[in-house]
Amino acid sequence: MPEWTLKRTTDPMLSALNAPLRKIPVWVVYLIGLVPLGLMINGVFANTLGADPVAALEHQTGIWALRFLIAALVITPLLRITRLNLIKFRRALGLLGFLYVVAHLLVWTWLDHFFAWGRLWEEILKRPYITIGMAAFVMLIPLAITSNDWSVRKLSASAWRKIHWWAYVATAFGAIHFMLVVKRWPPEPMIYCAIVAGLLGWRFVSAQRKKRRAEMAGISA
Repeated sequence: MPEWTLKRTTDPMLSALNAPLRKIPVWVVYLIGLVPLGLMINGVFANTLGADPVAALEHQTGIWALRFLIAALVITPLLRITRLNLIKFRRALGLLGFLYVVAHLLVWTWLDHFFAWGRLWEEILKRPYITIGMAAFVMLIPLAITSNDWSVRKLSASAWRKIHWWAYVATAFGAIHFMLVVKRWPPEPMIYCAIVAGLLGWRFVSAQRKKRRAEMAGISA
């Protein structure tokens, strides 16, 4: 029996938290996750996005993309450290993050540049923050495509994990993209970068521990 299951069944407080969470349907997460997008669309028609609504849309869709991607990555360490089980919502959070990335890209290509592909390619090649942002988007595409039960069944467990490991890299690129876009050092992008750096550090340490346990098991066998 997994360690987190033992903890869940023996810790009354943790069971009290995990039990109602298991009853929440995943569609609720999608519904709540679409609220910011709905508010942005309403802001367009209500003319409440400020003097530069396109810039506001670019900023807000990008911020929410990064928030959802980080939230998806936080779930596994949260489970292993606190045994709070939110795993059933991880896919929804990741897909919401990808949705907001697509919205962010659509605002930039359509509302900001009116699909002027020549100029868009020039911007991607010329400006490092756009290059990094596009690289993050490209890395997220196979993750979004394989975020379904069919792909989990068809791919081997190791292949699926290797593909989704890139979520850490894509999110790190997204945080760097945000930092470079603002071109200064305000707290918000620095906080996001620090969180992503912490997640990457945790992932590295966790992988090293797993490797050492496998080596010890091989030696003892």
